[in-house]
Amino acid sequence: MPRENAYLQVADALRARIEAGEWPIGAKLPSRARFAEEYSVGQSVAQRAMERLIIEGFLEGRAGSGTYVRRPRERLRLVRSRRRAGRAGAPFAAEVAAQGQAASCESRSQARVPAPEAIAARLAIEPGDLCVLTDYEYLADGRPVQLSRSWEPMALTQGTPIELPELGRQQGRGVVERMRSIGIDVASAVEVPRPARATQAQANLLGISIGDLITEIERTYYDGAGRPVETADIVLADIRSEIAYEFSVE
Repeated sequence: MPRENAYLQVADALRARIEAGEWPIGAKLPSRARFAEEYSVGQSVAQRAMERLIIEGFLEGRAGSGTYVRRPRERLRLVRSRRRAGRAGAPFAAEVAAQGQAASCESRSQARVPAPEAIAARLAIEPGDLCVLTDYEYLADGRPVQLSRSWEPMALTQGTPIELPELGRQQGRGVVERMRSIGIDVASAVEVPRPARATQAQANLLGISIGDLITEIERTYYDGAGRPVETADIVLADIRSEIAYEFSVE
């Protein structure tokens, strides 16, 4: 087996065997030494593969006993739609609560941040125009599920009660509801999802491994005149959640 990403190949092979029922739920797995011999890798590679399956929820380690097959954790389904984005309250919190988990969010805002060229293009402003930058970390039952980096032009929000997204009476509200409170009606959104692999920074924040599969969503909200009012880069860990899109049919 090639040394590069060997632990991922071993993990994929073991996952397939678990899903095929070779070891039922509750069964004890053979030792890492046996897997190392079977797949012609070092014991550290076999150990890393098993640790990955523990993170994914397929296995659990028991101190002094070994590694056992556990019932896989169900991923959160995060539904994205205009109807849900526009309802009262934070859309993420409502989605998580509907699936029986407790939602929470941590955020940090910075005002007067010059827009980088790529962000300026998305917001139809000039590079260097001032924005409010907010980083969010969304959690379900205390586990990080989603990251978001949001940019809002200060030309729209400066001096209003929503200038800093997580302060004031609109704290915790979604972009659509916050903008509506200052007379800006969000009429549409464009989302561009892309598969990617987690960077070191993303892995640290999401509690996953570097190189794990993630979905990156580039989202921009527009008002009725087609003016961009907010843009964000959203990151979701594949092992924690899945994305579903809901469309209205007229």
